[in-house]
Amino acid sequence: MALKLDTRKLQIIDRLVGVPLCAFLTLVRRLMGDRFVPERVELPRNILFVKLAEQGSTVLAYPAISRAIQLVGRENVFFLVFEENRFILDAMGLVPPENVITIRHKHPLELGWQAFRALLRVRRQRLEAAVDLEFFSRGSAVLTFLSGARQRIGFHTFFGDGPYRGDLMTHRLTYNPYLHTSQIFLLMVAALEQPVPRSGKLSVPVPQIEKWVPDFEPIKGEQEQVRSLLQQETNNETDPPIVLLNPNASDLLPLRKWPVERYVALAQRLLEAFPEIYIGLTGAPDESGPIEAMVREIGSPRCFSLAGKTTLRQLLVLYTLSELLVTNDSGPAHFAAMTQINTVTLFGPETPALFGARTPRAITIWQGLACSPCVNAYNNRQSSCTNNVCMQKITVDRVFEEAGKVYLSRHQNHPAMPV
Repeated sequence: MALKLDTRKLQIIDRLVGVPLCAFLTLVRRLMGDRFVPERVELPRNILFVKLAEQGSTVLAYPAISRAIQLVGRENVFFLVFEENRFILDAMGLVPPENVITIRHKHPLELGWQAFRALLRVRRQRLEAAVDLEFFSRGSAVLTFLSGARQRIGFHTFFGDGPYRGDLMTHRLTYNPYLHTSQIFLLMVAALEQPVPRSGKLSVPVPQIEKWVPDFEPIKGEQEQVRSLLQQETNNETDPPIVLLNPNASDLLPLRKWPVERYVALAQRLLEAFPEIYIGLTGAPDESGPIEAMVREIGSPRCFSLAGKTTLRQLLVLYTLSELLVTNDSGPAHFAAMTQINTVTLFGPETPALFGARTPRAITIWQGLACSPCVNAYNNRQSSCTNNVCMQKITVDRVFEEAGKVYLSRHQNHPAMPV
């Protein structure tokens, strides 16, 4: 049986294979005399972004992609991404679909073959600049180097301040953990517009961002399809107010999960406090069993499961038809920011200061414990923690209060929320 590659196995491959490969390619670079130092500005004619994983972070790259389009034109912006993550690029509508180059990675042999094929396609484009949007991934550094781009922008470990990934970039940037991720990504594109010192520090003002996320607009007929699904699941043709709960978190960081029993308790309290609402639980197809079990435990005819019943694009359409989303810190929080839905996002091992959605419709709950955040770019977003107290400290009372406030703010004539 083929070895299926989940996120943890990809991280192991990145470390065991990536480190020696980065060291070897660094030696090759030096033997080749690739000594290009960006002491003067040479604006490229085209730009490749390398962002393999994490759909939510791709949304955070919106200002950077927009700036690249201003510099070289939409038709000259390319994107290299894992196949399952291209959906959000298509939904954002910034990069032409034919410019999105994907890699499948169900098992190691497929990963290697697909990466080779993707590189051949990348090199045929004769790209002049490549921006590695991963923090300290070795795999993305290798792909950026092998892209053939003369200008390569990425984070560099100068004094052991991050995982080793060789010396493969021409624009070697230091990572600033005090800036929001959207600002960091935008600075990477800004590095193409000015000389970059060998220190890797861009002594420029912090970029001010006017528009943090794109606007998602359903195409004709999409809302009707999802509305039909909701009517089927709710057995109600009057389009009642929908509150969504997203109890999952990606396998990249399972520590981000809020306890399932608290989602159950939250749903029960919301249903009691607001008798007109229906609650839908969302999730991936492989989570349909646990989500259905949660619905049975909640025990209300006004609660239903949508796990595995929508495509990812339909999930965005669903947000345009719903009142509120309560979610762990994960991709859906960023997808929702592209729509008019209000969100309450629960943070624990990461901080909203770096990864929170920047819209007035987004509320974040974070306890700010002394041990939190425990994952960051410097430790490849891994943690020795086996007990996510940072999430367990978030009470049902707190989330219910915030969710109730948001819902009431959308329905000003609603009676006061019960205590």
